[in-house]
Amino acid sequence: MAEIKLHDIKGIVEVQEYSLYYLFGGVTLGILLLATLSYLIYLWYKKKNAFNQKKEYLEFLKALDLSDAKKSAYKITLYGALFKDDSSELLEAYENLVENLQEYKYKKDVDKLDAKILNDIKQYVEMCHV
Repeated sequence: MAEIKLHDIKGIVEVQEYSLYYLFGGVTLGILLLATLSYLIYLWYKKKNAFNQKKEYLEFLKALDLSDAKKSAYKITLYGALFKDDSSELLEAYENLVENLQEYKYKKDVDKLDAKILNDIKQYVEMCHV
C-alpha cells in the first residue's frame, strides 16, 4: 500500500480548559453574596427587634398610677429624665415638674397630688415622644 500524504491535517494542539476555574469562581462568588445577604438580614432583624428604652419609659409614664403620690414622684423623676434632653421645652417642663414633686419625696406620709401637678404631669407625658 502506498502512503497517502495528507496536507490539510495539522498536529495535535493543546486546548486550555478553564471551566473548573469558572466553577470555583462562581461558587466563591455565590458564597460571598449569600454571606453578605445573610449579614444584612441579620442587621435588619437586630435593628427591628432592638430594645428601645425611650419607648419603654414612655409606656411606663403613660401607665403610671398617680394615686400613690410618693411612688409616682420618684417614678416620674426617673422615667422623665430620659426625655428632658430632647428639647429645651422638655428640659424646662421636667425641671419645673421635679421642683414641684420635691414636696412629695423624702417624707413618710404625703398628701395626694394636687390638680396643678397632675396637669403638669399629663402635659409632660404628652410632650414626650419616641
